[in-house]
Amino acid sequence: MVALGRSGKVGVVALVLVGSIGGAFAVGLVGTPGVETVENRFTDISANTTTIGTTLTVSNPNPVGVTLGGTAIEYTISMNDVAVASGEKTGIALTRGNSTLDFSTRMRNSEIPPWWTTHIANGERTTVHIDATVSDSLVGEQSFSFTQNRTIQTDILGAFNTTETRPVDANVPFVSDPVLYVNETRGSWDRENLTRSETPLDTEFDVYNPKPVPYTVTRVGYTTYMNDVRVGSGETKRGYFIGPGERETVGVDTRIRTDSLDRWWVSHLQRNQNTELYIDFYLVLEAGGERFRVDLDAIDYEKPIETDIFGTKASSPTGNATAGGAPSDGSPDEDGGDAAEGTPTPSEGTESGDGGLLGGGL
Repeated sequence: MVALGRSGKVGVVALVLVGSIGGAFAVGLVGTPGVETVENRFTDISANTTTIGTTLTVSNPNPVGVTLGGTAIEYTISMNDVAVASGEKTGIALTRGNSTLDFSTRMRNSEIPPWWTTHIANGERTTVHIDATVSDSLVGEQSFSFTQNRTIQTDILGAFNTTETRPVDANVPFVSDPVLYVNETRGSWDRENLTRSETPLDTEFDVYNPKPVPYTVTRVGYTTYMNDVRVGSGETKRGYFIGPGERETVGVDTRIRTDSLDRWWVSHLQRNQNTELYIDFYLVLEAGGERFRVDLDAIDYEKPIETDIFGTKASSPTGNATAGGAPSDGSPDEDGGDAAEGTPTPSEGTESGDGGLLGGGL
């Protein structure tokens, strides 16, 4: 016979207790803890990472607390098919009933460009998928999973598609304004050529020449900003000829540098998930053997983008909620020439609606 000391008896009692509870779990006499609710919010933003705070309400259906340290929670946040954050918390002690658990995970801002690509490819739709799994070592392979989905849809280009007629002024002393009229603008994402590095956007304008002399458009250029972050710029050097009293469609292949969007994301959260998208367009015209630059202020595109990724920004705001204006492209003006005056006769146009703000989010 082996004699047990006091410490040995305590060890046996603990072993029996663990075995009893584990057996109770196994035969279904003790319930498995589960997640009741999940709430997420952005709590911090830096140049490289975004911190997401999470509050979980976990229910313990058992008459006693689960305090043996075997409870664990695994947690994942995905935006479309991009896993942006994940975490695990172990050794959780649960009291009877509901327990509130707070923890945080960090998302690498480098995940924003891949997510943006899926958002555009899916027709500006994102599903924010949250998956939380509670398990306990006493239950063996049993676990409880909780999932939550939030669908977000945007309409970034809706207001660009309009048939509103707008005059274009050159603001130079040797030609009377307006020098052109823009009768219609159209824009659409070029999803067939969408890549992880570039987001192509096809934009075109129907331009009317009210003067009695022809114009040649030698260049069409743009600069794109999202808040104060320059995310794209370029020129199309294809020539267009617009005769007197004629209308011509002028296009420019606009591109957003997707790899710049991690920097945009920081500004977006700093403004409480608000962004001002701004595209600055210009033309270079030739008339009478002279050349001059025309800023298309009348059709420069400005679109507010407001998001609420987790549906909690009202109670947990970030930043100052002010998007602010975008800077100009800073491109130098070109010397101009002369163009004869004429009587403006723009074609009729009907102004279209704005298309609404961006609904629930990004």
